[in-house]
Amino acid sequence: MFSSSSLPIQPLCIRIIQPSNLIKRMSVTLQCPGYPEDTLRSLAERLPCRETQLATLLALMGQPDQYSYPSVFIYGHRATGKSHVVLSIMKDLELPHASVDCVECVSSGLLFHQVLSAFFGPDAAALLPRCPSLSDFVRLYKQMSSNSPATQTRYIILDRAERMRDMDFSLLPALLRLQELVNDNVTVILLSEIVWEKFRPNTGCFEPLLFHFPDYSKAELVQILSWDHHPSYTPELYASYINILLGVFFSVCRDLRELRHLAVLNFSKFCEPLEKGEAKESDIHKLWKNIEPHLQRAMQTVYLREVSSVQWEQQQMDEKEATTLRVLSAHAHIELPYYSKFLLIAAYLASFNPARTDRRFFLKSHGKIRKTNFLKKHEKTSNHLLGPKPFPLDRLMAIFYSVVDSRVAPTASVFSQISSLVTLQLLSQVGHDDQLDSPKYKCSVSLDFILAISRCVCVCVRLLDLLALSLVIQSQVVRQERSLFTAVSNLHLL
Repeated sequence: MFSSSSLPIQPLCIRIIQPSNLIKRMSVTLQCPGYPEDTLRSLAERLPCRETQLATLLALMGQPDQYSYPSVFIYGHRATGKSHVVLSIMKDLELPHASVDCVECVSSGLLFHQVLSAFFGPDAAALLPRCPSLSDFVRLYKQMSSNSPATQTRYIILDRAERMRDMDFSLLPALLRLQELVNDNVTVILLSEIVWEKFRPNTGCFEPLLFHFPDYSKAELVQILSWDHHPSYTPELYASYINILLGVFFSVCRDLRELRHLAVLNFSKFCEPLEKGEAKESDIHKLWKNIEPHLQRAMQTVYLREVSSVQWEQQQMDEKEATTLRVLSAHAHIELPYYSKFLLIAAYLASFNPARTDRRFFLKSHGKIRKTNFLKKHEKTSNHLLGPKPFPLDRLMAIFYSVVDSRVAPTASVFSQISSLVTLQLLSQVGHDDQLDSPKYKCSVSLDFILAISRCVCVCVRLLDLLALSLVIQSQVVRQERSLFTAVSNLHLL
């Protein structure tokens, strides 16, 4: 566990003093020996609703000159204050630390470089070889720490630590017992959104101290979001607005960042009756009736961020000028993965083009196609007027491979994107779900949506040519039908 030179951890007494009023801003006093009281007080005021977690972390860390636990694993859902609390402690208390975002570290060498540069300067990090190994990092760390021994506990903070599972299998077990390997007062803090059971290597490792950050409750979210009240209105009005907002979104979204984004976007619409003089701040029921339809439409696009804040405000201005409210389509601005866009384009072409025209559209050397005046019953009317037709999965994949601009292997990832399109109701599956041999689908989006998608993947010109050719062929068929009908009518008249 600890190195032979570790100092015994002395018991630390932390006392939290809170008022009973939870609605107003809490005045919390943390009493922790070794740290200035003014700094602890300001730290507690800037971390609302995280006083318990703050006190527990300070208790685990101990006094600055004490040996702390070798590794701590902090987990919880996103936007629960994990990184904010830990980094605020490090910066306000001026503790030596190295903060590393594992998303930026595509290799272990980048991680070693950032740690050594934060603790011993860029000159020490430059001593690492081109492709450093774990032993190189440990050797260089011990050499630098012997030259400049730590007077306080050094902390290595690894944010989004779940990315470390894709690195070298020996990296995580070594970092968990880094204090023993380098014989220095260093603590590794891992921050993650997943539980430790999904981290634990099969070969075993040193077990870190687990610490959970729970989700914010509704009362805590009201308290935190109420701090962002608009200066032109009273805090009581903004608190009422936050209560209305959470009454709609709390059951589907508890992400503080997303709720704060929604609160900023919709507050101008909430205050619209106040600006027009149609209501007062005490008329909460009238204000609720005005904002209710907009919150319901915004609830359909939670987490998607389909439009930016500027675009959303422009839509709100357009609604003020219009006589009727426009219904925001969830499919008009939806963002899809790269190959899902090609799959949707292929599905549209398969739904609105006859199968016998695939050779003409998608083969470079399709040979001669015999012209005939024979008209099938389903070709007497334009397919765009009759609606989408079902198509098998094999035809969809054949059109997809001819439309996509690169070679794509038929992996499970491509087929899973078809299921995602069905879940998003962009495609609809025809028949039973247990029809595994040859499932059939239909495209459920409009031509405007397909054109918008094709512009994103730079195939708009080719797609327009295909659609134009399809319309020309169908118009020729209709003209041939009319001429044939006219000829038959003339024969009857004769």
